[in-house]
Amino acid sequence: MIAGDLLGARARLTPSRTAFISVADGNCYTYAAANERANRCALMWQWLGLKPGDRIGILARNRMEYVDAFFAAGKTGIILVPLNYRLAATELESIVRDAELSAIEYEADFAHLLTGLRAARFVRHWIALDHSTRTGDISYAEACASQGEQSAVPHRAQPDDIYCILYTSGTTGTPKGVMIPHRQVMWNAYNTAICWELTCSDVAPVLLPMCHAGGLFVFLTPVVAAGGTLSIHRTVDVGEILRVIRRYGYTLLMAVPTIFKGMLEHADFATADLSRVRWMISGGAPLPIYLIEAYQQRGITFKQGYGLTEVGVNCFAMSEGVSQKKPGSVGTPFMFTEARVMTSDSRECSAGEIGELKLRGPHVCLGYWRKPTATAGVLDDAGWFHTGDQAWRDDDGCFYIAGRSKDMFISGGMNVYPAEIENALLLHPSIEEAAVVAISHPKWGEAGVAFVVLRTGYAASRKSLDSMLREKIAHYKLPYDYIFVDALPRNALGKVMKPALQKMYAEQHASHRSE
Repeated sequence: MIAGDLLGARARLTPSRTAFISVADGNCYTYAAANERANRCALMWQWLGLKPGDRIGILARNRMEYVDAFFAAGKTGIILVPLNYRLAATELESIVRDAELSAIEYEADFAHLLTGLRAARFVRHWIALDHSTRTGDISYAEACASQGEQSAVPHRAQPDDIYCILYTSGTTGTPKGVMIPHRQVMWNAYNTAICWELTCSDVAPVLLPMCHAGGLFVFLTPVVAAGGTLSIHRTVDVGEILRVIRRYGYTLLMAVPTIFKGMLEHADFATADLSRVRWMISGGAPLPIYLIEAYQQRGITFKQGYGLTEVGVNCFAMSEGVSQKKPGSVGTPFMFTEARVMTSDSRECSAGEIGELKLRGPHVCLGYWRKPTATAGVLDDAGWFHTGDQAWRDDDGCFYIAGRSKDMFISGGMNVYPAEIENALLLHPSIEEAAVVAISHPKWGEAGVAFVVLRTGYAASRKSLDSMLREKIAHYKLPYDYIFVDALPRNALGKVMKPALQKMYAEQHASHRSE
């Protein structure tokens, strides 16, 4: 098998099985048909003169052309750089220049975001995924159709060759390009398929944007490795999801908590046919206990996942029994994953002790594009990736995520992890969402402020929240203040943008002082 050509290998094994369903138009593609599409895309890139190691960007919502591009990268050695369509034009320009893209495939809706790059000499080709009348741009459909049905010229990729570069969200700073090698793509697929016990009978939707690791690797590559079926959702519409669960026979479903919340609150949730769903899994943000319980009441096994772009979005697994017995746990490490929790002085933590989670395995990235110092800061000489996440494990070897190291603050000399407070707050029946950020405090140095979103029709006071927390966490961890808001600011993957909350609190505090 040519390294990296996952779709080609699966098409050889099960050519007539349904691989993809495009929810937008209802079209279905067998593995043979999907592989032909990817071959045409690969040939088109080679026809344009792109060579292994060249970078090509794609700016689009989820669609079959995105699937084509992703698997064409595996066939050619040309490096795919997904571009986040939710970024501002200046942010996109910075990424395009950093990656020095040779070509860009773009969707008509986002063409205006690329205007400032038209003069960039290193971008040699502009490829329109939709009809374009712009002089000099290439029509994707026409260029692919002209390539015939032959196979792409195979590129024998090495395990450490770069498959794609995924830029981090940048919620706390300048985005960095994570170099994803071919081995990471393949081993994430193998690890997930084996440890999550995926089969050729599984049907799963791709709901998260494919410009993020979650959209590309949670189910896309693992389900292809297992020979199952994937439906490509162009956008997230909870009503549409509930309508097609039965139509397409979903057996698995992964989403972020905000999507699961939207499904739960939709009028069709109570009557949606979930009988074929084996389990659902949440990731990307803390998962409220009430959501777990609500889905369990519908007979759904509901799990919580853990991963990050740099080490593969799937790193742990749990059985149905563990998911019910230990809500909040992410389970035990995958078969081909090593995990340990370490103190700041390099001592391995005992059960129940919080430390930094470190991971090692063939699914770890190469580091950050053109940032050797940043790479050295997360990848040590022994191959361990320092996640920056605080975690602990119980006596059974199940892991729990306590929060990000960068989120930790010191109050009165004591370490405080916001995620611990957030998880405690989510136990309150009136709370839908919660986020805790650190602020400066004249006495304690730093203190926490809890931003709270109440469930519709529910009420809570600062006093009642404080009283409940006193029974759950130590006194020094109690928030200094509670701010009730209608919603928390989130990025495209549903992660709370805490710098925005800190700015909000600082501005409110400043206005109070000026009055």
